[in-house]
Amino acid sequence: MNNDLWDTNILSELTRPVPNKCVIDWVAKVSTIYLSVITVDEIYFGLKRRPNVRIQQWFENFLAHDCQILSVTTEIAKYAGELCGQLSLKGQVRSQADMLIAATAVVHELRLITRNERDFQDCNITIINPFC
Repeated sequence: MNNDLWDTNILSELTRPVPNKCVIDWVAKVSTIYLSVITVDEIYFGLKRRPNVRIQQWFENFLAHDCQILSVTTEIAKYAGELCGQLSLKGQVRSQADMLIAATAVVHELRLITRNERDFQDCNITIINPFC
C-alpha cells in the first residue's frame, strides 16, 4: 500500500493527450489514491476557466471510482496556518491552497506527489516528483 497524496498537477498530467511516460509508469504502481479537497477545488476552478467536456467527464469518473478525498479538518487548518506563518517569518510566501495540501500530507502521514517541489520546500513532508 502506498501513502501518497496527489497534487493537482499529477491529475492534470493524466488528462493530456500524451502524458509524461514516467508519470504513467509511476501511476501504474499505485494502489490507493488520496486527494485533498483543495485539489478538487483547483480542478473545478480550471474547468470553469477553460471548459473541456472530455476532461470534466474523466475527472468526475475518477472522483467517483478511483480516489479517496481528504477534507480540511480543524487540525489541518491549524497546521497550515502555523506553517504558512512560520515560512512567512523566513520571507517565504506560499499560497493558502499549497499550505493546506502540505498540512493534509503531514496530518495523514502521506508523501506528496507533485511536480512543483519548490512550492512545498521546508514543509516537513516527503516530496516525490514522478516526472522525467
